Amino acid sequence: MTVLLAGCGDLGTEAGLRFAAAGHRVVGWRRQPEKLPVEIEGVAADLGSANLPPIPADTSAVVVALAADSPTKDAYHAAYVNGLAHVLDALKRDGVTPRRVLFVSSTAVYGDAGGGWIDESTTAAPGGFSGRIMREAEDLLHNRLSGTGIAGTVLRLGGIYGPGRTRLINQVRNGSAVVPDEPRYTNRIHRDDAAASIVHLTTMESMPATVYLGVDNHPAELGEVLRFLASELDLPEPPTGPAGEARGGNKRCSNALLRSTGFDFAFPSFREGYREVLAGTGVRHL
Repeated sequence: MTVLLAGCGDLGTEAGLRFAAAGHRVVGWRRQPEKLPVEIEGVAADLGSANLPPIPADTSAVVVALAADSPTKDAYHAAYVNGLAHVLDALKRDGVTPRRVLFVSSTAVYGDAGGGWIDESTTAAPGGFSGRIMREAEDLLHNRLSGTGIAGTVLRLGGIYGPGRTRLINQVRNGSAVVPDEPRYTNRIHRDDAAASIVHLTTMESMPATVYLGVDNHPAELGEVLRFLASELDLPEPPTGPAGEARGGNKRCSNALLRSTGFDFAFPSFREGYREVLAGTGVRHL
């Protein structure tokens, strides 16, 4: 089939390579398409603009994997809400009706749960502007696709780590890491598993649900992760102390619905994934 990737950063490019390896035609929209690997047909596109390129008439799946230019409210709205709206407008403009549209969102839509478990049935209650804007984009997707015959799916990813994404590793190495003095649960997914889940949900035979949580099997306390990294790096354990507000909120996300579709994780926990990162396996797509 033909797959359109609206947004080809690190995650979108990795997903595109996997679609291509499975034998699909992959068209990637990006401001600088010359940076894309040859397996992806790069097309110059600014998703912040309403003037988007023509969509191939035989497009069967669209993956919208956007990224804000900066961590501000205006930049998030421009990327996630306006960018998605422009893609949906282009589909309508060109009269293209793909079977599925997948929008990459974030577990930030849930805010803080006090360390409790959440899943797709949990009411979204974002605590910050990023989660609120993601939620607005999710609603836009479902409202715009209602009654069109196009299946809209939202994939709410946890914190992505992987090749070149070494924030926690760097903190342990430079001595700035602090183990929170109270439990702070975190949820993450390796970049490769995030990309593989995108491919899985857009190509599986059965109809996907409207929302999935994309996190690995092991919600982990931040201190557990930091101590593990220190051990792997043969460095002293980071000190314990106040760590400020938890990134992404203090919650444990269940991936049971995603796994029920038959999806298997290459990196079921942070241990397997960070060992690969520390070994220098894989590349970040710039």
